[in-house]
This record gives sequence, C-alpha cells and structure tokens, in this order.
Amino acid sequence: MAMSEGGALAVGAGYGGSEITFTVVMSCLTAASSGLILGYDIGITGGLMQMESFLQAFFPEILRKMSNAQQDAYCIFQSQVLNAFVSSFYLACMLASLVAGHVTRTMGRKNSMLIGGLLFLAGALLNFAAINISMLIIGRILLGAAVGFTRLSAPLYLAEISPARWRGAFTSTFHLFLNVGFFMADVVNYSTNTIPRWGWRLSLGIGIVPAAVIIVGSALIPDTPNSLVLRGKADEARASLRRIRGPAADVDAELKDIIQAAEEAKRYASGALRRLGRREYRPHLVMAVALTVFFELTGVTVVSLFTPLLFNTVGFTSQKAILGSIITDVVSLASIAAAALAVDRYGRRSLFFVGGVVMVFSMVAMAWIFGEQLGTTSGMPRGYAAAVVVLVCVYTVGFGVSWGPLSWVVTSEIFPLEVRSSALGLSGAIGGLLSFAQSQSFVEMLCRFKYGTFAYYAGWVVVMTVFVAVFLPETKGVRIESMGAVWAQHWYWKRFVKPVPAPAKQSDGPA
Repeated sequence: MAMSEGGALAVGAGYGGSEITFTVVMSCLTAASSGLILGYDIGITGGLMQMESFLQAFFPEILRKMSNAQQDAYCIFQSQVLNAFVSSFYLACMLASLVAGHVTRTMGRKNSMLIGGLLFLAGALLNFAAINISMLIIGRILLGAAVGFTRLSAPLYLAEISPARWRGAFTSTFHLFLNVGFFMADVVNYSTNTIPRWGWRLSLGIGIVPAAVIIVGSALIPDTPNSLVLRGKADEARASLRRIRGPAADVDAELKDIIQAAEEAKRYASGALRRLGRREYRPHLVMAVALTVFFELTGVTVVSLFTPLLFNTVGFTSQKAILGSIITDVVSLASIAAAALAVDRYGRRSLFFVGGVVMVFSMVAMAWIFGEQLGTTSGMPRGYAAAVVVLVCVYTVGFGVSWGPLSWVVTSEIFPLEVRSSALGLSGAIGGLLSFAQSQSFVEMLCRFKYGTFAYYAGWVVVMTVFVAVFLPETKGVRIESMGAVWAQHWYWKRFVKPVPAPAKQSDGPA
C-alpha cells in the first residue's frame, strides 16, 4: 500500500484504482459516530437501574427490596414501571424504523442521520429536566425514535461510501462507536454514582454530547453517490464520488454502475416493501428477518443493558458493578478492533463461527455458575462472582468479533438498491420490536427461570451459527453493486434469483 497524491492510500484495483482518501475516512468516522447514541443510552440505562440517587427519585420500592435480607436475589429488580422505562425506548425505535426507510430513501442518508441527532438532543434535554416518570418515558421515546433513524441510515451510508475491499472494516466502525458509547456511559455513571440526589441528572444530561457530534458531523459530510443518483442528482453524485474516491479512481465507471443500479431501483420506486415478498427477493427477505432476529437472540441486548444489574445480583456493590461494566467495555472495544482487521481478510462467515462457539461456551458456563452458586437470599461466593465477570468478558469477545459488528456489515451490504432502504427499515422495526420484548421480559425471565435464562440464549446461538453455515453466502470483497451474483451462485438461493454475471472481487485483504 502507498500514499497517493492528495493524501490517499491506494488499496489496489477496483474502478481503475480504488483509494482510501481523507474524505472517506472522515465521512465514515462521522457516520459511524451515530452508534454513540445507541451505546450511550443502553449504557446509561443499565447503570441508572441500580444507581441509588435514581432509584430514590423514581423507584424507591427497588431500594427497599435491595435492603431486604429475605428478598429473592433473582427478583430484586422486578418492576413493571421500570420495565416501561427501559422498553419505551425500543418501542419508539421500532416505530421510527418503519418511517426511517422512506425518509432515508427520499431525503438522503446524511439527512436521516441529522434527524436522528436532533431527536436525541431533544430527548436528552427532556430526561435531564425530568421531575416524574412520565417525563422520563417521553424523553425515552424521543431517544428511541432518534436511534430508529440512525441505526438504519448510518450503516447504509458506511456500506455505500466505503471501497469494496475495505467495506467490512469501515462498516464495522458503527459497532465500534456503539461500544465507545457504552464506555462513555459507564465512565459517566461511575463518576456520578456517588453524587447524592442529582447524579442521575448528570448521567442523562451528558447525552447532549454524542447528539451534538452527530448533528455537526451530519451537516458537514457529503451524501453518498448512490443516494444522490437515486434522487436524480447525477452531477452532485459525480462530484461526491470524485471527492470520496480520489484522483486515481475511475469515477465514470463506478458512477455508471451506480446509475444503472439506480435506474433499476426507480423502475420499482413504489411498493419496495411489498416487493420483498416476491420470489426473486426471497433470500433478501429471509436475511432481513433472520439476521435481525438472531442478533437479538444472542442475548446481547439484555447482557449489555443489564450488565451492572447482573453484577449487582451476584453480590457486587453498585460502584463495583459499574466498574465491572467498564472492564467489559474495554474488552468489547478490543474485540471489535480485532474484528475490523480480520473481517476483510478472513471473511464474514469465519468470524460468525468463531464468535458462536465462544458465546455458547460462556453462556453455558454462566448458567452453571448461577444455578450452582447463586442462592435466593444472598449473593454468590466471591470467587464465583469474579468468574461471572470473566465469563461476561468472554461472551463480549465472542459477540464483538461476530454478531456485534457483522450484523451491521452484512445487512447493510446484501440488499439490492431498489429494496435496500425498505429491507433495512424492516430489519430495524423487527429489531426494535424484539428489543422491546426482551427489555420487558428479561427481569421477569431472570426471576422466573433463573439460571435457565442463560441456557435459553445459548441454545439460540447454536441455531444461528448453523443457519449462517448453511444459508449465508460469503460477501468479502464483492462490490455492493455486484452483490446480486452472490445469491445467484449460492447452492440454495440460486433457485430464487435471476442469473447475473459473476461479481468482481477485490484482493482478499490487506497484505
């Protein structure tokens, strides 16, 4: 690899010499920063649920349970109002996703991210000023709507703007920033946890920082050439493509492919969601549903959201529970960085397999420890409690190299342009619905099924790993405009899609 004129890093053949330019790097980092708001919200919420100042203000009955020596350790946090506070975010995310697909298609990827940033800013301010649970829930609804827009538009932006050879690495940065949001939130919670009465307000109010990053960044970056062409702005698309790809790239050839894909998409400008039901789009519909469902059934939503709660349940103090979450955040960031380096070298499927094995092991081990060592009226022995922290870290590594980043990578790259926004909107809506259901039910599951909860998720990870092995084609190095040939060559899906020319591939990965 070598630096080209204008500070670009040449990465080999593609459209006459594809390059990583300064514009690509900064635009991708800016778009990926949309992951901050999702990570920050999940992290803050998990910490708040066992923060004394927050519980005193809104959930005093949970504090009373925590001080009751006879209270079942699995059921301390059982509360319908607390469930409503957590799950309202995911319900709003689901509903917003149904709208976000159309907005992202008609107004552009960057404008959809801007809308998400503005909504998150409004929600953070409302939560900071909350004086009752109703204000908190309304703020959570605004935050969820914000994420409904950004979790669709940001990965799509990353997939469309990235050079094919490096698309996996660039798209996985969304999940990296999501985990940076986790880390930020846990550090903030660790600092505010000891502040009496108003520490929780500071935790919620600092949410304006990631919102401001997205608002400013979205206003400065160019929209993707794919989006501009789809909206009839070919000249702007050419200028954007020249800026993104650098002077050595064959812009005309790539623009021709984008225009051809856009013309095909415009032939089906209406009814894209209905079109997903047609036979030729069967693989895309299955993946839109299956990958999203499986992502939620990895257990990551409940593990990441309730990590401080889990550590508190096994006997850690509130402050030590948050410190445990910070440790898992650092492990997660390291594993995602490793995935970004490996995904374009070893492919998507290999990382799914490795991550699946690691996640099953950690979940089964946690089920055994909880079943054998956690009593109903006290925490578990110190050594086993430390083992739970280690196993959560092991789980985090498995998820961080597989379903964490790859669910965003694969779902943002596999759909044809004519159904891409609608398919991602459908995925977002399904994901929001499942996150809503799990955030409503996890505390109840932990109370009723106890250690069996972890075995439940381990079983699903086995199922999804087998599914990937059988049905998910490898997409490493395939240009996003040529993705149709991947399905046409797959042993099973080729019976549904029309034959197309073989996809052009970049070299397998960094030398």
